Amino acid sequence: MSANVESMFYTREKPWHGLGTMVMEAPASAEALALAGLDWQVIQKSIETEDGIPINGFKANIRDMDEKVLGVVSDRYKVVQNEEAFAFTDELLGEGVTYETAGSLQEGRKTWLLAKLPQHYIISGDEIEPYLVFMNSHDGTGGIKAAVTPIRVVCQNTLNLALATAKRSWSANHTGNIEGKMEDARNTLLYANRYMGELGKAIDALSRIKMTDHQVYEYIDALFPLLDNPTEQQQKNLMRLKEDLKIRYFEAPDLKFSGKHGWRFLNAVSDFATHAKPLRERANYKESLFARTVEGNAMIDKAYELVRAR
Repeated sequence: MSANVESMFYTREKPWHGLGTMVMEAPASAEALALAGLDWQVIQKSIETEDGIPINGFKANIRDMDEKVLGVVSDRYKVVQNEEAFAFTDELLGEGVTYETAGSLQEGRKTWLLAKLPQHYIISGDEIEPYLVFMNSHDGTGGIKAAVTPIRVVCQNTLNLALATAKRSWSANHTGNIEGKMEDARNTLLYANRYMGELGKAIDALSRIKMTDHQVYEYIDALFPLLDNPTEQQQKNLMRLKEDLKIRYFEAPDLKFSGKHGWRFLNAVSDFATHAKPLRERANYKESLFARTVEGNAMIDKAYELVRAR
């Protein structure tokens, strides 16, 4: 294995790419938010044009500590403060769930709390650890969301597949009372456990789908379709991406002796989607990758559908 290929597999971050602040010592969500500097409030103010004409029907969501505008929303929008949004997660602590990190995306427009479930799963010989990501938004793009994000321990790959039989993300109702918080907590554990059970079945099925090298090349081509009338540079970029994924499938130390099957291919794609550097590294690319731990990664989902369709 060349030095460049070796560094590809041994110098990597977790799927959340070092974002956020460690909050493992926090006894509750309020303390976790304080440790991460997220214990600020959102206030709403009326907005107007430069000429002083009021813009009816809309308000600005503003962070109180620095008057940063986080979003413009309709006047029907109800602000859910960070402390309110994540309060129901405290009900999970007695179930063995532990907080890990907390942070924000897009300069505070979205805030998140990451927690780890106590269970460890061995699926098709791989150790899988389930995490929960909770997200609140202040820009009007969505409410409180929760998602289960399994991680393959040996390589830190994200495995939140789009399964037809179980939710990978869901909304928290946030009623504000203790009964509502307990219901959200129960639903969170129910959805997470159900997802992990169905994920185990999906991985076992993938491991039984044998793949030839020719099929691997076909699927990689399908994941990187050529643009109409591509430039020479675009063709070179596409070839570079394809070669990167091929190396992850054929040469990854944790995969090369595992047999050639759909589970190995999906792991290679997940490894690429989770850890590969973009052709042009934009300032917010790590935040974009983290956001996909909640919404799901389109490339991983497409790879999963390709293998399942065989």
